[in-house]
Amino acid sequence: MTYPVHPVDERLPGGKLAALGLQHVLVMYAGAVAVPLIVGRALKLSPEQVAMLISADLFCCGIVTLIQSLGATQWFGIKLPVMMGVTFASVAPMVAMANATPGTEGAGLIFGAIIGAGVISIAIAPIVSRMLRFFPPVVTGTIIAVIGISLMRIGINWIFGNPFGPTAPNVVSPDHAKWLADVGGMASAAGTTLPAVPKGLALVGTVPNPKYAPLAHIAIASVVLVSILLIAKYAKGFIANISVLLGIIIGGVIATAAGLMSFDKVGKASWFDLVLPFEIATPVFDPILILTMSLVMIVVMIESTGMFLALGDMTGKRVDKRMLTAGLRTDGLGTLIGGIFNTFPYTSFSQNVGLVGVTGVKSRFVCVAGGVILIVLGLLPKMAALVESLPTFVLGGAGLVMFGMVAATGIRILANVDYQTNRNNLFIVAVSIGFGMIPLVAPSFKQWLPHGLHPLIESGILLASLSAVLLNLFFNGAREDTDAIIQAASHADVH
Repeated sequence: MTYPVHPVDERLPGGKLAALGLQHVLVMYAGAVAVPLIVGRALKLSPEQVAMLISADLFCCGIVTLIQSLGATQWFGIKLPVMMGVTFASVAPMVAMANATPGTEGAGLIFGAIIGAGVISIAIAPIVSRMLRFFPPVVTGTIIAVIGISLMRIGINWIFGNPFGPTAPNVVSPDHAKWLADVGGMASAAGTTLPAVPKGLALVGTVPNPKYAPLAHIAIASVVLVSILLIAKYAKGFIANISVLLGIIIGGVIATAAGLMSFDKVGKASWFDLVLPFEIATPVFDPILILTMSLVMIVVMIESTGMFLALGDMTGKRVDKRMLTAGLRTDGLGTLIGGIFNTFPYTSFSQNVGLVGVTGVKSRFVCVAGGVILIVLGLLPKMAALVESLPTFVLGGAGLVMFGMVAATGIRILANVDYQTNRNNLFIVAVSIGFGMIPLVAPSFKQWLPHGLHPLIESGILLASLSAVLLNLFFNGAREDTDAIIQAASHADVH
C-alpha cells in the first residue's frame, strides 16, 4: 500500500527543481552578499579578502541550507523549504567590533565571537524553543525596527561617503597642514627653543571634500532606487520579487558606461577555487564579544521560531517541539560553520518564506536545489570579485530599500500590537527605540564605563532588545500567544 506524499516532501522533476531553486537564490542574493560587503569594508580588508568573504558566505549559505532543508540526523534540520542566509541582526555588533579593531586582527575577534556564539546556540536551542513567551510581537517588532534604522546609516554612507576616511565630508586645509608641518620642522631644528609638537596632534577637516557626495554618484544611486520602485510597481511575480537585484544590475551597467566601475579584479580572479577554513584570519575568543554575539543569536533564533511556525502553517506541516529544536539547532550549527569558514551567523531568510507563499510550491527539495546552486556560486571567485567591484553608491541605492524594508517590517508588526486596551505597550516601544538610538546619536556615551562592557553596549540592537524584553516582562509578564507570533512572522517580508 502506498501512502500519499506530503507536499513538503514531494520530489519535483529535475528541470523544474533547478529553475525553482535558482528563483530562490535570486530572491535572496542581494541580501546575502550585502553583509560581507558591509563587514569586510568596515574591517578595511583588501578587495581580494572581501571577495573571499563573499565566496565563503555563499558557500556556507548553501551548506547550511542543505542541512536545514534536507536534514542531517535527527538533531539538525527542520526539513521544511528554508533558505539560510546571513542575518542583518548581527551586522551592527560586527561593524562596532570592526571599527574598534580593524584589519585581520579584528576579523579574528569577530570570527571567534561567531564560533563561540554558534556553540552556545547549539547548546541552548531546546531552551530557546520554549522562550516564545518573552518575545511577543511588541518585542520582536521593536527589535526589527531598530535593526532597520541602524542599518540605514550604512546605506546612506554608501551613497554619499563615510563620516571618516578618504570620503569624509571635509578634508584638512592644505594651508593648515603646511603650517603644522613647518612648525614641526622648526621645533626639530631649534632643539629646546621651541616645544616639540605633541605626539598624535592632528588637524580637523574644515574644507569641503570633492570626493564626498559627488552628483554623479547620487544620480546613479537615484536611478537604482527608482528602478527598484518601478519594477516593484509594474512587474509581476518573480520579476517583482527580484527588483532589488535587478536595480543593482542596472546601476552597475550605468556605472560601467560612465567609467566608474572597473572589471580589473574580475579579470584577475580565478574561475574556480575551494573555500577553506580560516583563510582570512585565525579566530580569537573574547568572552565579552562571544556573549554579545550570543545575545544576538538568541534574538535571531526567536525570530526563526516565528518564521518556522509561520512556514509550517503555510505548508500544512505541523511543527512540533522536536522539529523546532532541530531547526534552531541548525541556526547555531550554521553560525559555527560560518565562523570556521570566516563568514557570519546564519538564519532562515524571510523573503524566501514569502516566496513559498507566492509560488505555492511547498517542496523542501526546491531549497535543496537552491543550496546546491549557492555552493557552486561560492566556488566561483569571479562572481565574488564582480560583486566586490560594484561601487558603493550603486549598493547604496539598493541599501535604502533593503535596510528600509527591515525597518518597515518591524513597523508592520508593531501596527498589529494592541495599544488601545494596553497603553503600556507604547512605553515598551518608545523607551526601547530610544535605547536603540543611543549608540547612533551619541556613540561616545560609554567612554566612562568599564572598557569590558563596551562591546556589549555599543550595539543599539542589543540595547533595544534588552530594554524591550525587560519592559515587556515588567508591564505584561510572560504570556505566550503563538497565534500572534505566527501572524507577526508572516509580516516579515525582508530579513
